[in-house]
Amino acid sequence: MGGVFGRITGWLNQQPYLLLSLTSLFWAGNIVIGRFASGHVPPVALTWFRWGIAFLIVLPFAAPRLKQDWPVIRRHAGLMTTFALTGNAAFHVMAYYGLQYTEAINVLLLQSIGPLPVALWTLVLFGDRITPAQAVGVLTSLAGVLVIICRGDIAIIFGIGFNRGDIWILIALVFYALYTALLRKRPPIHPLSFIAVTMGGGTLLLTPLLVLEISTGYAIRFDTTTLLTLAYVCVFPSLLGYMFLNRGIEIIGANRSAPFLHLVPVFGSVLAIVFLGERLQFFHAVGYALVLAGVITAARR
Repeated sequence: MGGVFGRITGWLNQQPYLLLSLTSLFWAGNIVIGRFASGHVPPVALTWFRWGIAFLIVLPFAAPRLKQDWPVIRRHAGLMTTFALTGNAAFHVMAYYGLQYTEAINVLLLQSIGPLPVALWTLVLFGDRITPAQAVGVLTSLAGVLVIICRGDIAIIFGIGFNRGDIWILIALVFYALYTALLRKRPPIHPLSFIAVTMGGGTLLLTPLLVLEISTGYAIRFDTTTLLTLAYVCVFPSLLGYMFLNRGIEIIGANRSAPFLHLVPVFGSVLAIVFLGERLQFFHAVGYALVLAGVITAARR
């Protein structure tokens, strides 16, 4: 049994497109869950429990690797702190905060511009320029995202009202893009060591904010909704999602990985069809085809 599992995980570890697609699927569920749980768990508490519990889950498996990698981790303490701050703490707190004040459709629309700040950060930090194929792919998949969100009617875009929650989502995307771009400089340590340190570091960085949030009157409702939310966000978009994201970017790079963000609204609409009883319509098919074509174009060498 262990040999079969090892072969499966070994094969999966070499499939960047599948890994990044699964990350987008998990994150689509995270947007729906985050919006649904906004009245049950405040943003900092949700993020703190998310990373704290995920850290406790991964720690027993990562402990032997952490012991081996600790000298390297100490030498790169500043960079590891930056990863924890941008990818684990700031990005998710701001995203959950924004979800309290905006609609899921706004988040999906704003997230569709995610490849742009990734391209800007890689240009500023490393001098990378987006290739013509990547530009065509991003624009094609963006068109597919708009078709899905607008349900085939472009006039819907002009009827969307933007609010302060959307500003928080945009700032969150800037932090996510910085995290994505900086993964090129990731220290040479085991993936389990990396996610354990960034998850634990993110939890520590959020602790003062958690105390402040509780002191200002925010309360956590430990009911069934809260427990199910924590179970999902700790395992899928956090533990598995970040392992898959980091490995996918390690193989094909930040700019080629960024268009996979456009799969989030695709999976979000599929989840709505499966779980909320929405009907599959023609505009869905058009949008899916454009997104898939764009992602394939942008992700190719």
